[in-house]
Amino acid sequence: MSTQALEAAKRKSEAVLTTAKESLADAPAVMKSAVENPKKASNDFLHTPFMRGALPFINGGLAGMPATAVIQPIDMIKVRLQLAGEGVKTGPKPTPLSVTRELLASGKALDLYTGLSAGLLRQAVYTTARLGFFDTFMKSLTERAKAKGNPVGFTERAGAGLAAGGLAAMIGNPADLALIRMQSDGLKAKAARANYTSVVDALTRIAKTEGVTALWSGAYPTVVRAMALNFGQLAFFSEAKTRLKDTSMSARTQTLTASAIAGFSASFFSLPFDFVKTRLQKQTRAPDGSLPYKGMFDCFKKVAKDEGMLRFYRGFSTYYVRIAPHAMVTLIVADWLGFITR
Repeated sequence: MSTQALEAAKRKSEAVLTTAKESLADAPAVMKSAVENPKKASNDFLHTPFMRGALPFINGGLAGMPATAVIQPIDMIKVRLQLAGEGVKTGPKPTPLSVTRELLASGKALDLYTGLSAGLLRQAVYTTARLGFFDTFMKSLTERAKAKGNPVGFTERAGAGLAAGGLAAMIGNPADLALIRMQSDGLKAKAARANYTSVVDALTRIAKTEGVTALWSGAYPTVVRAMALNFGQLAFFSEAKTRLKDTSMSARTQTLTASAIAGFSASFFSLPFDFVKTRLQKQTRAPDGSLPYKGMFDCFKKVAKDEGMLRFYRGFSTYYVRIAPHAMVTLIVADWLGFITR
């Protein structure tokens, strides 16, 4: 019996060796074909099973990064607006212009790009995951709907958007936390500032001084905010594109219109959760070990009581100007990448 097993193993190894030799023998021809027809070689590579599964995630990350680079100054202003007047209902009401003037008064215009490295890392993780998951879920739902002879409905799109947003937010929370800490650092007294030099420095120091679990501070509202944002952005974008297909609009105009609708919907549904997320991620422990807020619901309760319900929508115009262009650039680039790699 053992002799038979050895013979079988020998035959198998010989077959693998023969296949390897044939592959090596074919390598020059494959390389020559790739040189002569690079477009075909590239197309063949893009249609391998591995690349078909990976492309939604790759395209998602590539789409989110240029969008973040464009809107980073607006995001900085949005965060400062949300942190202004914390715990106080009355007092001066900052505006986007006053916050911008205050930032520029220091003579450092580049301060508007504080936390850019964290923002780019967040996109590399969060947007890669959320667009990748959404596209993967939608493909699965489309195949299932086709098998039943039905179109994919808004409920399925909404479910895909909520699930993709929640999963991606959990993965991307450390980078999101680092971004908020870097952007809010300038609000502290000079002696109390952490003066993070990069996202790696921020993540390392937070993990070292507060513990690794601190990197997931505010994860609950971050997940809820991401689910609300993705429900508004991805579900409404997909639905709007489907509804606009039969109109006289060009494909480019359809994409622009659908992304503008998605940007407004995403802003409206997610801003209150984004506000709470910012407050929770910015907070650090007092000398006695206490924190201003115990969690998401405590933050909602205290802000509503001390600052008023409308505080949750403070800076809506800035938030929309931050979300809408980001959504439009991300979705348009993702749409284009999906088109050229299909």
